[in-house]
Amino acid sequence: MPLITLILLPFIGSLLAAVLPTNARNTESTLAGLIALFCTVQAALYFPQIAGGEVLRQEITWLPALGLNLVLRLDGFAWMFCMLVLGVGSLVVLYARYYMSAADPVPRFFAFFLAFMGAMVGVVLSGNIIQIALFWELTSLFSFLLIGYWHHRKDARRGARMALTVTGTGGLCMLAGMLVLGHIVGSYDLDHVLAAGTLIQAHPLYLTALVLVLLGAFTKSAQFPFQFWLPNAMAAPTPVSAYLHSATMVKAGVFLLARLWPALAGTEQWFWLVGGAGLCTLLVGGYAAMFQHDLKGLLAYSTISHLGLITLLLGLNSPLAAVAAVFHIMNHATFKASLFMAAGIVDHESGTRDIRRLSGLWRMMPITGTLAMVASAAMAGVPLLNGFLSKEMFFAETVFVNTVPWLEVLLPVAATVAGIFSVAYSLRFIADVFFGPPATDLPHTPHEPPHWMRVPVELLVLACLVVGMLPAWSVGAVLQAAARPVVGGELPTYSLAVWHGFNTPFVMSLVALAGGVALYLLLRWLRARGALDAPPLMHHISGQRLFDGTLARLSLAGRNGRRLLGTGRLQWQMLWLVVAALVAGTLPLWVRGLPSGTREQLPLSPAFALLWLLGALCAVAAAWQAKYHRLAALTLLGGAGLCTCLTFLWFSAPDLALTQIVVEVVTTILILLGLRWLPRRDESLRVPTLSQARRTQLRRYRDMALALLAGTGMALLSFAMMSRPFPESTSTFFLERALSEGGGTNVVNVMLVDFRGFDTFGEIVVLGIVALTVYALLRRFRPAREVMDLPPQQRAVPADVATDLANPRQTADTAVGYLMVPAVLVRLLLPFATMVAVYLFMRGHNEPGGGFVAGLVFSVALVLQYMVSGTSWVEAHLPLYPRRWIGTGLLTALATGLGALFWGYPFLTSHTAHLHLPVVGEIHVASALFFDIGVFTLVVGSTLLILTAIAHQSVRSHRFNARAAEEAQEEQAVALAALAATPIHNNTGGIR
Repeated sequence: MPLITLILLPFIGSLLAAVLPTNARNTESTLAGLIALFCTVQAALYFPQIAGGEVLRQEITWLPALGLNLVLRLDGFAWMFCMLVLGVGSLVVLYARYYMSAADPVPRFFAFFLAFMGAMVGVVLSGNIIQIALFWELTSLFSFLLIGYWHHRKDARRGARMALTVTGTGGLCMLAGMLVLGHIVGSYDLDHVLAAGTLIQAHPLYLTALVLVLLGAFTKSAQFPFQFWLPNAMAAPTPVSAYLHSATMVKAGVFLLARLWPALAGTEQWFWLVGGAGLCTLLVGGYAAMFQHDLKGLLAYSTISHLGLITLLLGLNSPLAAVAAVFHIMNHATFKASLFMAAGIVDHESGTRDIRRLSGLWRMMPITGTLAMVASAAMAGVPLLNGFLSKEMFFAETVFVNTVPWLEVLLPVAATVAGIFSVAYSLRFIADVFFGPPATDLPHTPHEPPHWMRVPVELLVLACLVVGMLPAWSVGAVLQAAARPVVGGELPTYSLAVWHGFNTPFVMSLVALAGGVALYLLLRWLRARGALDAPPLMHHISGQRLFDGTLARLSLAGRNGRRLLGTGRLQWQMLWLVVAALVAGTLPLWVRGLPSGTREQLPLSPAFALLWLLGALCAVAAAWQAKYHRLAALTLLGGAGLCTCLTFLWFSAPDLALTQIVVEVVTTILILLGLRWLPRRDESLRVPTLSQARRTQLRRYRDMALALLAGTGMALLSFAMMSRPFPESTSTFFLERALSEGGGTNVVNVMLVDFRGFDTFGEIVVLGIVALTVYALLRRFRPAREVMDLPPQQRAVPADVATDLANPRQTADTAVGYLMVPAVLVRLLLPFATMVAVYLFMRGHNEPGGGFVAGLVFSVALVLQYMVSGTSWVEAHLPLYPRRWIGTGLLTALATGLGALFWGYPFLTSHTAHLHLPVVGEIHVASALFFDIGVFTLVVGSTLLILTAIAHQSVRSHRFNARAAEEAQEEQAVALAALAATPIHNNTGGIR
């Protein structure tokens, strides 16, 4: 099967899980489990090819001109990570089935989980470095959703935001580094980048690219000083923690370091930056883990420490150290996932994760306790377990490292100290939780979980035992296949034997075991005396203070900037935008000049001059009338737009003219609906002073001068461009190839749906987002404060309007009375407008027209029905669902592009065919027709959603005013009744 299925299936499963009912927990977990298991089996079947050194590659053409094709690449290292992501994911799904409560929104959990799995597999299989950055950011986004799954909890929201901020920012830095690497190599293809190590390291931009890439890797893998976000992410459900922090998200950083090791490693800069960060993280994480009271907090800091160990190994510039790093990635995933699940079982069955409250659980949970002890021993590096083997390789690399003398001494000592820390916090996980007197103040009575909830832990612990006792037989071939691509193809000599003799690394292991036991006993004695409540010095070495301080300073700077520059007046905002655009456009022209071209100029036509004079008069009159009569100003504004349309026709641009005239109609309706929400102008209530009138007049002169400057600048720029000869212009390119390659004679339409179809797709996506945003904002819209502050009598509308609005059946008749347009004529206009829209749509590929203008024409026809017939009549006779139209349009356009991919062509590649039909004869059909259908559908849905949303708000406002009038009358009646019933005292003290 193709490699793309390993990415697509989790995403498809995510969509299916999202629509399942909330109470179908078994169905959702079964769906997620089957998808993860199927992908795991499919990936496992690739191993015979991978073991032989073969690299599987699948390339799907996307944007070949930019070198941005969808490339999937599976070598031994990617295969090993795929097995971790998918295999551990399958076990976590089974575990989550029993961990998650029936009251939780389980469909949302499995939807996010599968989407994250697909994004992580995308990172692993990407054969293009820009593609890696894309999936990298998707993992940050979906991990944010998973960490904040229990969004009702403050700690979950805070941890999710922190994780997204840190890893997302690092991802942007990494993207910049990937762009620099692509610039150095001349290609974004991963194979080319990995083969250009000498070129990259000799380039002046090597250090820039290295730092940017390392920022992405360090933030994702929680390396010092970015390690603070990972413990805060423990607010996620335990299945999420077991998955993200053992085999997937935090491993993405070390995956990137190992992936780019052949291209970036081997330099002094790599050694000090990567090795230094790894050494600091190794010690800081291990030190902090010993003082944690939360089981998951202890495991979080231990994860940080082990990630530092892997990073340090990759930073030593030794092929054997890189092999040890790959081996420890595998081992850490097995024992850390099992430990997180064991911690979740303890929390699930006892009701707490606080180590200070837990004690003696082994008597009540012997099987779970035994499994946790074996996994903790593997984490501590006890012999005959998998963690011991990779830690022995780590100790050996620190002993035999070849660097400056003081570092040759420091590294073995630091490695031994980190081993002591590891034993100490592993002992705390075992002894303090499962041994000692039974706990008596637990929320629940602990007992063994359901057997199937414990099965994933049992399988992972079994892997720890098998690898620890039979390493060469169990993982020898896997490690060989996985490590070969990391070191560049030629493996160093290494041994996976359990016993290597009594050597220096073995002595370091013994010292670490003995020292860890002694340190644990010392810390336990200090805790018993109350002398050790918090980890000393941790607040000095945590980057969280820097992170929180930076966010606070940014928030303060933003608040001060908003107070200084912000304004709630739209006029001032538009003023600054126009001034900024004018300055930005003037500066380069001032420096370089703007010489006009040498093309022969046509004589000025009096008719064209008169047309522009009319347009200018309409524009100036619209600005003048806006002070007195907004409706008249809107009418004049439409006149200026009409002159613009005629200008397009004058310059032989019928497509633009046709589109512009319909856009003018839609815009006029939009502004007309929005006029009601502008501040009321009642000149009779206030008489401006002389100074106020003078300031208003000066402001208008200022705006007019600014408008003249901007308009004159654009006119000069347009004249300078059009007066230059363009013998090899892009227009010539499109004119020559529109019919032969695009299959149409309408060059504008062929450009939109074929040559620049990707741009058009992005534009309709933006249009749909804008429509949905307007709809979402208007759903929360409330009448302005100045309207709410008016007395109810002034808020009310005339009684006849209120009555009509209160009775939807009379809405159409009311509209006819107000608009003086027979509704039946407008209803008859709908089929005619639909026919015109179809006509414009069908001729668009060869004549002026197309899906955009056809969609606008059809939208105007529907909006007219709303205007004269009312909302209730339209919704009763023409059930329209604009959001469905938007979704259908996007899916149709996307399906057209994916259809090209299915047939082996780049995304949105257009093809034409000539069909011979009976009676009809030969007809010309282009695949761009279906893309244009998507454009048409989305334009209709977006236009209707925006206009009808505003119209609904107007109706709501009228109903609000009608209710206000009724409430005012009721309040007056109650007040009169109360006044009549109230006894009034006379001056003599008697009662009348």
